[in-house]
Amino acid sequence: MAGALFRCAAATGSGALLFLSFPPLTMWFLAPVGIAVLTLVLRGRSLRAGFGYGYLAGLAFFVPLLPWVGVYVGAVPWLILAAIEAVAVALFGLITAAVGRLPGAAMWVSGAWVVTEAIRSRVPFGGFPWGRIAFGQADGPLLPLAGIVGAPGLSFATALVGAGLAGCVVGLRSHRWRSAVVAGTIPVGVPLLVALVLSAGSSSTDAGTTATAAVVQGNVPRLGLDFNAQRRAVLDNHLARTEQLAADVAAGRAPRPSLVIWPENASDIDPLRNRDAAARLDAAARSMGTPILVGAVLVGEGGTTVNSVMVWDPARGPGEQHIKRQLVPFGEYLPLRPVMTALSPYAKQAGNFVAGTGDGVVDLNGVPLAVATCYEIAFDDLVTESVRAGAQVITVPTNNATFGRTDMTYQQLAMSRIRAVEHGRSVLIAATSGVSAIIAPDGTVQQQTALFTADALVGEIALGTDLTWATRLGSVPEVALSFLLVPVFVTGLRRSGRGRPGGGPVTSVTARQQLL
Repeated sequence: MAGALFRCAAATGSGALLFLSFPPLTMWFLAPVGIAVLTLVLRGRSLRAGFGYGYLAGLAFFVPLLPWVGVYVGAVPWLILAAIEAVAVALFGLITAAVGRLPGAAMWVSGAWVVTEAIRSRVPFGGFPWGRIAFGQADGPLLPLAGIVGAPGLSFATALVGAGLAGCVVGLRSHRWRSAVVAGTIPVGVPLLVALVLSAGSSSTDAGTTATAAVVQGNVPRLGLDFNAQRRAVLDNHLARTEQLAADVAAGRAPRPSLVIWPENASDIDPLRNRDAAARLDAAARSMGTPILVGAVLVGEGGTTVNSVMVWDPARGPGEQHIKRQLVPFGEYLPLRPVMTALSPYAKQAGNFVAGTGDGVVDLNGVPLAVATCYEIAFDDLVTESVRAGAQVITVPTNNATFGRTDMTYQQLAMSRIRAVEHGRSVLIAATSGVSAIIAPDGTVQQQTALFTADALVGEIALGTDLTWATRLGSVPEVALSFLLVPVFVTGLRRSGRGRPGGGPVTSVTARQQLL
């Protein structure tokens, strides 16, 4: 009993370590330690116990990671989401219990982590990739690996280091010194060595073509879900900050940008239907002398709405647009509406948005941009598709005002840094209330704003044209690893005898051991 309680505490602690590796705490080095602790807890356990310990770790990870979900709608949606996401870590625990003692266990354990992340990134309701351990590694030494193997590969490398540490501990405890050295050196040393080589090589690359970009953060009149009750105030804030930037450019206090990016929801007044809003956008674009990428909510058919990011030209007005493809369930639309409205009165506030199509690329002043509107930056396939389609810069127009002063915006910033390295592209984050940022292709944050301030960032950015290996490969390594893990998992079941009915007599002692 005491052993089970200790393992429960250790599993819970492992989830807490994973949480601490994420922004704004950014103790990235704790992620491999968390994986190592959880792997040791799961070693030799039954499938049922592995699932249980994994679920405890998942709760300890997601509950403190996601409180921003319920900051203005109460704890119920936050805790339900955390409970659902924790199932993926429970599944990791189950798989690891089966494969944790096979030859090459560190690789299979790491593969199990990537596969379970892949599952929760796709289901239910389109998935929720938030909290992938890769997204906590923006300040870690493994970051350059993202350019070769993408975010899933960065998760794999991080988990591999942790599983290697666990293997080293097992070897030391059993006094198998050679085994401990091998188990620790290869899984820990190889990813770090490759990342070091990649980092040294990237420092000598030429930036090539550049452009001057401006990111405008107009701020919002107040915090909370009702910020858009003052839609005109939000639009006016962004207009005023753009006009101030134009004055700075005219006076020589700032360089003239060729790319100007506004946030998501900068104009919740439909400028295609409201002449006054259109006239104000015309004036802003003329003052800058360049097209502006404007986030606007458009009125659709049948009472629906569209989350659009459109090019607004100083001479021609509205042009190309990206309509958000990956909508936020329970926010921008409401699945299972009768059930959800019964659970929480706030569910009725969910929008009725319609998802867009296309490749997510718009042309702004001659530069093809990948547009990942807010939530979309978390999804591998969306950004990869846009870069493959010719995007030279990644833009993240976002509205974080509905999440107040929580960690959400810093977690999104870290994701954007991973995407910069993954695709070798500069990233421009334009947020209504912060944090807005200009990020270099190596993941370095060149400039960023504070929360809830009106500001504008102007800087020279690299325009990328080459495709990284991560962009070329896309989800291929993730899919291949998933297929490879299936026979390994079956082998683990057969060797343990737990996957066969009647795999041996079950005494009270062995039953208790399998439970714990």
